[in-house]
Amino acid sequence: MPPQKPHHPSFWEDLFASSLPKTHFYAASAVAALTVAVLVFAPSENVSAYKESSLEKARKKEELLELLPQIDIMPSLAELDPIQLEAASEPEYIQLDEKVRSGDNLSGIFKRMSLSAADLYAVVNANEYADELKRLNPGETISVVLDENHLITEVVYERSPLESFRYAPTPDGYVGEKLLREPETASAFKHVTIQHSLFLDGVKAGLSHAQIMQIANMFGWDIDFALDIHKGDTFSVLFEDQFIDNKKVGTGTILGAEFTNQGKTYEAVRYVNADGEAEYYTPEGQPMKKAFLQAPLDFTRVSSNYNPNRLHPVLKVRRPHRGVDYAAPTGTPVYAAGHGKVVKSGYTKANGNYVYIQHGDTYTTRYLHLHKISVKTGQKVSQRQVIGTVGSTGYATGPHLHYEFLINGVHTNPRTVKVAQAELIPKSEMARFQEQTLPLLAQFKTLQEIQVAALSQ
Repeated sequence: MPPQKPHHPSFWEDLFASSLPKTHFYAASAVAALTVAVLVFAPSENVSAYKESSLEKARKKEELLELLPQIDIMPSLAELDPIQLEAASEPEYIQLDEKVRSGDNLSGIFKRMSLSAADLYAVVNANEYADELKRLNPGETISVVLDENHLITEVVYERSPLESFRYAPTPDGYVGEKLLREPETASAFKHVTIQHSLFLDGVKAGLSHAQIMQIANMFGWDIDFALDIHKGDTFSVLFEDQFIDNKKVGTGTILGAEFTNQGKTYEAVRYVNADGEAEYYTPEGQPMKKAFLQAPLDFTRVSSNYNPNRLHPVLKVRRPHRGVDYAAPTGTPVYAAGHGKVVKSGYTKANGNYVYIQHGDTYTTRYLHLHKISVKTGQKVSQRQVIGTVGSTGYATGPHLHYEFLINGVHTNPRTVKVAQAELIPKSEMARFQEQTLPLLAQFKTLQEIQVAALSQ
């Protein structure tokens, strides 16, 4: 075999080998071949004119290197940036969102999303939290995510900005999980003067219905919100606003409140004891909870007050009215005024449906003209437990609750009766109580002064 001649790189080989990555070599070679073709077939009188010196070759090499970056050459996948490669390979997803409508259920929502009955069956039989999907409320959201093959990858039921449920398919069926978001909180303060009613003026000031009811419940042992509220009464409340991503999503705990009713001021502050139990106390450490509620139902219009010489509206004879009548729509819940035992429940022609509760050896409360009774004779009940609903059974001109309060068998005005006060926080816990509540009370007073001054300007 004749000896092979040693190979000396040409101008183009030298250029590409020294300046281009291997993946670009073939594209650049095509450009070079095209350039050579132009040179070969270009008209010329003297082929020797194309012979170049080493200096000329170097100059042309530099010029071509400057030109190459302008050539659009597609890189190979191996040379793509990892982030670009991941983005290019990600499947496309479709998200379907539906608001829950009045009377809606998951079946109707899946039908609007054009999802199959088989999908519905699989989701509602999830291993965890499947029952939550049976309690949908208007305004909540159902979201379904589909992959590129239109298969469900997850179902999300958003009950509120703070609480959601996620259901994801697995080889063993759907698995549900509860998702809770911890909101950021910021203190807020409202001071309200009552011009029309606790509810109307509270809502006008920006308080929610739930907050107004909570305020009424906090002071419900001292104030009869059905009878005692008058124009000019005031109340202030310090509470927490909740935020997610700087957007207000709700209101949190009431930290402290004050209510001035007919010139008398009541104060309450929240305290969490060593066992993690939260209750409201006076600044001195006395529980707001008392043995009896001032009114055994949420505040409504009162049709008749306690009057021993009242003319009976049905019998038209002067007969003592030994209780208080609370006019309210039929079906309004009636609460036990205190802890006790049901000693009588039933029906008579005069009382209609009634419940009598014995509280220890001294006190008895009576609830007449009920629409329905929710407790039985001999049953123990706790304070604020629903024992029935407002009705108009028996001798009644309209739906109302007739409420009586007896001490040792003697009728007493429920609105003015005085019972033993609950005990103060133990001395051993007083230091902890003050450590928690004194800063809240100081913040409350400062904000109250600022807002009252602003409202008076």
